[in-house]
Amino acid sequence: MHWLALLISLLLSSPAIGAPIQAVASFSILGDMVKAIGGDRVEVTTIVGANADTHVYEPKPSDAAAVARAQIFFVNGLGFEGWMDRFVQATGYRGPLVIASQGVTPRDFVDDGVTVTDPHAWQSLSNGLIYVRNIRTALCRIAPSSCGAFTASAQDYSEQILALDVEVRAAVATVPPAERKVITTHDAFGYFGAAYGVSFLAPEGISTDAEPSAAGVARLIEQIRSTGVKALFIENMTDPRLIEQIANETGITVGGELYADALSFPGRGAGSYLEMFRHNIGLLVPAMKGD
Repeated sequence: MHWLALLISLLLSSPAIGAPIQAVASFSILGDMVKAIGGDRVEVTTIVGANADTHVYEPKPSDAAAVARAQIFFVNGLGFEGWMDRFVQATGYRGPLVIASQGVTPRDFVDDGVTVTDPHAWQSLSNGLIYVRNIRTALCRIAPSSCGAFTASAQDYSEQILALDVEVRAAVATVPPAERKVITTHDAFGYFGAAYGVSFLAPEGISTDAEPSAAGVARLIEQIRSTGVKALFIENMTDPRLIEQIANETGITVGGELYADALSFPGRGAGSYLEMFRHNIGLLVPAMKGD
């Protein structure tokens, strides 16, 4: 019977034994990070999916049901999910609510005379490492027996992020500093700009529910003409008409589609956090050079 006892022991120690942790993430980029660290020990439901706009999202009954059965809930914080407090209260969720951006140094700036916090902290890969640590710590607390696996995954993922950070810095370094200027739909790349030395301008503020004024757009067009900005981009989850208007009035060609707040569908070039960075830098660098 020794073999039977050994078999039982192996089965009980297998990660396949027992149901995976039920986790919910507020948006696609965060959901991808949780999956990368949790592996097959965590089943992740994402509320705001690929190519969708978290700023203006309206939760559905199916979202509330997913949160109600969740064991752990990951959100970005920094005011990114403006609807989140009301949503959590409505669901009656009482489990761990993990703010993935906890520990990030926030960027504050003035938008139409009001000081606001930029919530798009994941756009710096250094901040991405902070997200990874927070996710790993939270998963270890809820499932201590799997902490070794979560830690190993987090270490491997962090090494990939660090290597990509080196790639991004090297790519941006090929662009003369005076040419590192980009126009995007809304102000989602502030952390990227601060980390990698790129100046981003946007007709909208940090949230896509902000309506840019005619005067503000006119000032931006004049700034483009006076500074010689060459890079103009739309984003995957925003209305392209405003950027197309600016392109028509300035003669700049739209350089493609960046991913800021949401991933693409799998296999479409930006289906993961790391793929998103590679996709964006692959468009940004040639556009800044005017290629």
